[in-house]
Amino acid sequence: MSTQKKLMTNWRWWMVALLFIATTVNYMDRQVLSLTWKDFIAPEFHWTDNDYGTITALFSIIYAVCMLFAGKFVDWMGTKKGYLWAIGIWSTGACLHAICGWATCHLEGYESIAAMQAVETGSAAALAIASTSVWLFIAARAVLALGEAGNFPAAIKTTAEYFPKKDRAFATSIFNAGASVGALVAPATIPLLAQFFKDRGVGGGWEMAFIIIGALGYIWMGLWVFMYEKPEKSKHVNQAELDYIHQDDEVEAKPEVKEEKKEKQISLWKCFTFKQTWAFITGKFFTDGVWWFFLFWAPAYFSDQFGYHSSSGMGVALITTLYAIVTILSIFGGYLPKLFVEKKGMNPYNGRMLAMLIFAFIPIVALFAQPLGAKSAWWPAILIGLAGAAHQAWSANLFSTIGDMFPKSAVATITGIGGMAGGIGSFFIQKGAGMLFTATDKMGEAFNFLGFAGKQGGYFIMFCFCGVAYLLAWVIMKTLVPKYKPIVVKD
Repeated sequence: MSTQKKLMTNWRWWMVALLFIATTVNYMDRQVLSLTWKDFIAPEFHWTDNDYGTITALFSIIYAVCMLFAGKFVDWMGTKKGYLWAIGIWSTGACLHAICGWATCHLEGYESIAAMQAVETGSAAALAIASTSVWLFIAARAVLALGEAGNFPAAIKTTAEYFPKKDRAFATSIFNAGASVGALVAPATIPLLAQFFKDRGVGGGWEMAFIIIGALGYIWMGLWVFMYEKPEKSKHVNQAELDYIHQDDEVEAKPEVKEEKKEKQISLWKCFTFKQTWAFITGKFFTDGVWWFFLFWAPAYFSDQFGYHSSSGMGVALITTLYAIVTILSIFGGYLPKLFVEKKGMNPYNGRMLAMLIFAFIPIVALFAQPLGAKSAWWPAILIGLAGAAHQAWSANLFSTIGDMFPKSAVATITGIGGMAGGIGSFFIQKGAGMLFTATDKMGEAFNFLGFAGKQGGYFIMFCFCGVAYLLAWVIMKTLVPKYKPIVVKD
């Protein structure tokens, strides 16, 4: 056995590396707008917080609808082709954002972006510019959402193909850390990239940021074509690694039977009849929007509340610190259930649920972000970072519960259903946040929430919800599936 382990290949970790890169690019593409809208795009198109909230909310709902079918598409198309389609579409969508300014000028009859920007704020012309540009950005983000919906179903399916159950949460936490790394690299590069091109007169600068970051996906596609094959077919996976990957299979001695079982399908609508599906839906619905709120609104928060623009040194430092905390701490989230399984002898599902309960308590620190923010902007950066790290750890384990309870043939489908639920939850949070911030900003001192007036009170309301969402989700999940109960596909 020791010789076998010594000679085992480790191609599965190269797969995780590819998934990590794809997820990093995914989140960088998603974050370009949040890092440029407040200081670069909004002045050109006269956007309000509500306009931005509308864009992010509709992105969320389109993403949700696409997620419902993306998982089934990946299961039907296969992991390799499904992932290629996904990243190709979202990279194209990312690049399409760059032409929204030109298209708005053309449709509204202005000679240049500068001419649109010079229009009086609040005038009918400004409202028309804002409306047209918002819908163009929504169209570009619809394409982005269509492609991005395929990322996690394909990634989770790859993890289920290449890892035994006990290692899946750890592998998922590694590639899922790409979300944190993408969110970390983005504020350190995108505003500076936009400012660089703006200073050199290349449009408003933000256009090139979308194009350059979007083009990274096309490079990844080349790597995926040459590196991915199913482990049974990959020339880089030897028998020792293949045995390790399939250690959970009941009929290891009969791979032909195992392969037959893996091909059995569960219909999309049949999936909704299982409590296990609804437990996953609950976990995604209540918590995905929290992460997206931090992702989409943190740069605006530091700009609004503290005056640190996303391209300023302090603005970059705050956002980078926030996501550095997320990146460093979140990767340990997948290791905790592994510890429970190997050291405590728990089954993977119970170990995961215990770990998720621990992670569900950590976001409560977000409730102190606004009060402590009165002393220093570093406090919200640190506390939101801790809450974000807890989310990523929670998310890695939540994704892995699918592999615990469902056959591999249904993994991408269930992931897509959960992603749909997460997108719907995010729609309500993003649109609600935009409306809340616009309304409380107008009300000013007339609005007060626990001692915080105006938009500060609005942010505090959002932080309060974000702090308790995970505990609420965990309680409902545990009520739906109190004990480990895997789904068995019957003949």
